[in-house]
Amino acid sequence: MIRRSLPIFFAAALVFGFIWTLIFLYRKSVAAPVIYQTATVTRGDVIEKTIAPGAIVPRREVAIKPRVSGVVEHLFVVPGDYIKAGAEIAKIKIIPNVVTLNASEARLATAKINLASSQKQYERFKRLSGMQLVDQSEFIRSELEFNLAKQEVADADSNLQLVREGAERGTAKVSNVVTSTVEGTVLEVPIREGSSVIESNTFNEGTTVASVADMNDMLFQGHVDESEVGALSRGMVTTVTVGALRKERFTGRLEYISPKGTDKDGAIEFEVRAAIELKPGAFLRANYGANADIILDRRDNVPLLRESLVTFDHGQPYVEVEVSPQVFERRSVVLGLSDGFNVEIVSGLNANDHIKVIDSRTSAQKPAP
Repeated sequence: MIRRSLPIFFAAALVFGFIWTLIFLYRKSVAAPVIYQTATVTRGDVIEKTIAPGAIVPRREVAIKPRVSGVVEHLFVVPGDYIKAGAEIAKIKIIPNVVTLNASEARLATAKINLASSQKQYERFKRLSGMQLVDQSEFIRSELEFNLAKQEVADADSNLQLVREGAERGTAKVSNVVTSTVEGTVLEVPIREGSSVIESNTFNEGTTVASVADMNDMLFQGHVDESEVGALSRGMVTTVTVGALRKERFTGRLEYISPKGTDKDGAIEFEVRAAIELKPGAFLRANYGANADIILDRRDNVPLLRESLVTFDHGQPYVEVEVSPQVFERRSVVLGLSDGFNVEIVSGLNANDHIKVIDSRTSAQKPAP
């Protein structure tokens, strides 16, 4: 009996396995249904802004120049010092020009000769005037010539002293000491003791001895692309982020937009400047790298949708709205302001609408038989 039932059992198992295989292959061949995720309209603020890269600079930075040429004998300041207007910065050791020095010495020698001659003539007229042997006008003229000769000697001697040392003897006039013309912080001293410097004159800019600036009045100086400069105007609020300070944010207002663009790597850029409102106790160093977020427009508490959910057909925006489970219909929308991630929905959607997320779909897997 058992031997007769074995072939039947094996045949039934074979048929069952064959049928199960057919069912399995059929189910595998049938595509799994796609289930789309959905998103809803939210409310919030949307801000349209442009980012301008740049740096933090003082509003007024003054380059201090020497009034005489020579060699730096001594420096009185270092970068970081706070100085008043008129403070001494450096002392210059004058190396006189040989021709100028020779001319000054010759002038002094000539003036002394004239003085000696005028003095003799004055003394002679003085004696004759006492004996009533010369006219009073002649005596007064000789006295005047004597006084003028003394003044010429004094002038020639002061000129020689200036040529040699840069200072007049017996006075406070010193030209070889460089003083600050403004009050502020010393940002840079590009020279060293022993360096040669050239005076500033109408033919030469002169050597910069030090740079002084007011660090309490700082500006953001940056550039924006020509495609965005048309939307800018003076007075716009900016948020300045300083890379070195990371989390610090500073508020500023746009106060300058360059009327002329510059070509940089094939793109036209325009310079912009914004006054920075320093926080109490905050200190910004000159030439800190920074970025300014310039707010072009904003909307507060408006309906928002992710911009990636909006599709355009010949320039007309639309979304797909769920009308029943996993059934969607196309609906046109009117868009407002965008910040590049979220976009304002002016009309076309309600708060309870579910919008198809095209890039977030999953396949429903059927359980294996």
